[in-house]
Amino acid sequence: MKILIANRGEIAVRIIRACRDLGFASVAVYSAGDREAMHTRYADEAVYVGPTPAAQSYLNIDAILSAARKVKADAIHPGYGFLSENPVFAERVEKAGMVFIGPEPRSIALTGDKRAARQVAQQAGVPVLPGSDLNLADMPAAQALAAQIGYPLLVKAVSGGGGRGIRLVHNEDELNKMAASASQEAKLAFGDDQVYIEKFVRPARHIEVQVLGDGKGNVLVIGERECSIQRRHQKLIEESPAPGLDAESRANLFDYARKVALALNYRSLGTIEFLMDSQHNFYFIEVNPRIQVEHPITEMVTGIDLVNAQLLLAASGCLTLRQEQIRMHGTAIEARVIAEDPDQSFMPTSGLITYLSEPAGSGIRVDSALYQGMAVTTDYDSLIAKLIVWGEDRSTAIRRMLGALDDFQIAGVITDLGYLREVLSSETFLAAEVDTMFLESFQPQEPENLEELEKESALAAALFVHKMLKRSARQLTENSNQWRMVGWREQMTGNF
Repeated sequence: MKILIANRGEIAVRIIRACRDLGFASVAVYSAGDREAMHTRYADEAVYVGPTPAAQSYLNIDAILSAARKVKADAIHPGYGFLSENPVFAERVEKAGMVFIGPEPRSIALTGDKRAARQVAQQAGVPVLPGSDLNLADMPAAQALAAQIGYPLLVKAVSGGGGRGIRLVHNEDELNKMAASASQEAKLAFGDDQVYIEKFVRPARHIEVQVLGDGKGNVLVIGERECSIQRRHQKLIEESPAPGLDAESRANLFDYARKVALALNYRSLGTIEFLMDSQHNFYFIEVNPRIQVEHPITEMVTGIDLVNAQLLLAASGCLTLRQEQIRMHGTAIEARVIAEDPDQSFMPTSGLITYLSEPAGSGIRVDSALYQGMAVTTDYDSLIAKLIVWGEDRSTAIRRMLGALDDFQIAGVITDLGYLREVLSSETFLAAEVDTMFLESFQPQEPENLEELEKESALAAALFVHKMLKRSARQLTENSNQWRMVGWREQMTGNF
């Protein structure tokens, strides 16, 4: 079986590794800006699909399908982001005679409309938050409904995800402005300006359930993940299992997730997302019809390779696991390493990775596509790596994560590594008392010897640059480069 991965970065590398494990041939696609990317070199074949802008390459359906036909691919895996939640793409893949490794197109279309997904959940007997299933075009009616639901509330985009098109509204005066702002952002991001309103619950925790279905009425529930640590509705740190969740609450949560998945006759990997209030009441939010960024923590606590299971399901049409085989053991935590500057309002950063040392050891995993000498740009998502740890219990996992963060060294690009450590060592996180608004008020502690640290950092940077300049001069003199990779370019298909 030959699988084309319609994605880039760490998730493309992750899928390629799964293909290798199963003996499947892998094909990468790449843009002009990703000629030297790790996923481009790591796959068995690679095909150029267009200029650097995603709209002309990774989002170009015609280019992706042309590449798949060129290499005679049997299936296409979309990863996450880009075309992964595009029902038109999924339909065209299947019409071209290839397997789309994901849900059926109609399921993607249904879950992509959050109002429609709410209705599916309600019909399945799953609680949803009070809200509107109507568009907010009629503002007087929207104001009346908002008053009935009660402030605060959220204005949310009907389409898309990733935290975009969401606004918090505290009173009627803000409603019109926030609805217009969310609608405009949704139009730019997803091509759909429709928004709706939903009750805002605080305190609330964001808990999601991993499911795997065969599209024939069989659904596996593969544990839950706590995703409450979010910045601007974007997840930053996740853990599994959700701390403090009692057996009865977990059973109810799993039952709700299974009901939603069965109502959708769901196929492939998917995530059913919920909010949980302080009384452990769950409310359905949405379905993510794809593999999630945070899937590794579920793999760590269950021992199940989710990508392998997804690929085997696509190849055979059958589930290879039974529900009774699935057990969770220990605690896993994931921290997203992002090329952003926490000291500059988390502005995206770029640069050349001049030094890289990724942590390793028992219970430590890094999913990334980083390498020394790699150029990090702002052309794509700022997520550059995922640090995942496992421990026999939560305290062990936290200690292991803090040590791994200390060992994770990236020079040349500003990242959030220090910020992650501050969050994970905070009293609120250690006590498992975070909610979805935690980061809104979180303030990292500045080190007492900040001035001395800055001097030491400047000196270390100067010494490193001096060393690199000497190495470059020596290599030019010797007319050789010992780090040059030989052979991979000749194996690639496409235009250089």
